[in-house]
Amino acid sequence: MAGSFIRRFTKWFFVSFNILICIVFLLSCLSPFVSPGQWAPIGFLSLAVPYLAILLIFSIIFWLVAKPVIALVPIFTLLIGWKQLEVVFAWHPMHTFSIETKNDSIVRIINWNVRGLYGISNNPYKQLRNRDDIFASINKLNPDIICLHEFNNVTYAANPRANNFDMFKDNCPYYFFSKDFTNNKGAYLAGSIIFSRYPIIHSGKIKFTAPQSESLLFIDILKGRDTIRVFTTHLQSFEFKGNDYADIEKIKNQDEEAIQASKNIYSKMKLGFLRRSEQADVVKSEMGKCSYPSVIAGDFNDVPNSYTYFHIKGQRQDAFLTNAFGIGRSYNSLAPTLRIDYILPDEHFNIHQFDMIDEGLSDHSLLVSDISLKK
Repeated sequence: MAGSFIRRFTKWFFVSFNILICIVFLLSCLSPFVSPGQWAPIGFLSLAVPYLAILLIFSIIFWLVAKPVIALVPIFTLLIGWKQLEVVFAWHPMHTFSIETKNDSIVRIINWNVRGLYGISNNPYKQLRNRDDIFASINKLNPDIICLHEFNNVTYAANPRANNFDMFKDNCPYYFFSKDFTNNKGAYLAGSIIFSRYPIIHSGKIKFTAPQSESLLFIDILKGRDTIRVFTTHLQSFEFKGNDYADIEKIKNQDEEAIQASKNIYSKMKLGFLRRSEQADVVKSEMGKCSYPSVIAGDFNDVPNSYTYFHIKGQRQDAFLTNAFGIGRSYNSLAPTLRIDYILPDEHFNIHQFDMIDEGLSDHSLLVSDISLKK
């Protein structure tokens, strides 16, 4: 009698848990269509997709052994959510990147959040060395277009080494800088920047309304007889500070203050999701006005399962998905599934190569891709 009850309870528990995971996963599949401004939890669900998918895979294995017919439930759930799964994992293990494999038709583009050019150390001496190492890491790739975020330039006469504009002047002498943040009467400037090997025939900047945010900017370059537009942007981050990371540790350790810490983190993340969704709408609108072949490279601060990613990507290609293998973590902190930096050419381009390189010089990895216009 007791054994029969335990078997029934165990089956009920696992079936109920499996159904719950299926429901939550299917709700997360609404993220391409539902903005966090309409329903705040969708932002959090988008972060959970890889983990939910793993649970569903284990559920399939479990039920194939215990009761195969029930395995159909998680199988069909994964099939329904295939659009969410195909943007998480790239399936090209044999693709490698060669610096030398480049011809006149290729445009080599780099995208990197350089963390203020300070590196990942708090030591000023190491930061000074890291600045040179960052530029050396970029220059050795022989790029044609360089999109950098959290870039800065200082014009103090006493510190000529702080003129960061000149570091690419030999290969990419043209640039357009957003100048989103200023200090010391304009002597210090920070924001996003695009460097170009090709002359810039037109440029523009669209300032986001959220405070303390960088802008959407673009340049038009002339390559041969073709005009190409390059967009770059750094979307709203969660703006976690030292106290927020302390709150995260409280949650992990289940401290007495974990409930209040969870409320603080939830509130900050909710605001970040909302602002990014608004910025994604602006980016999509501006890209829709462009009649040239275009590519956007940026730090979206959001994962591939998010409204932000799907809304900006639209019908564009993802250089990572077409030429890489794995999940592709680009932000080297907090979680192993944070691919938040992208290079997205439109349908006018071929994508020949892609690589994601962790140089240990920023909290983000460097992205590089070779693209060319279809003829």
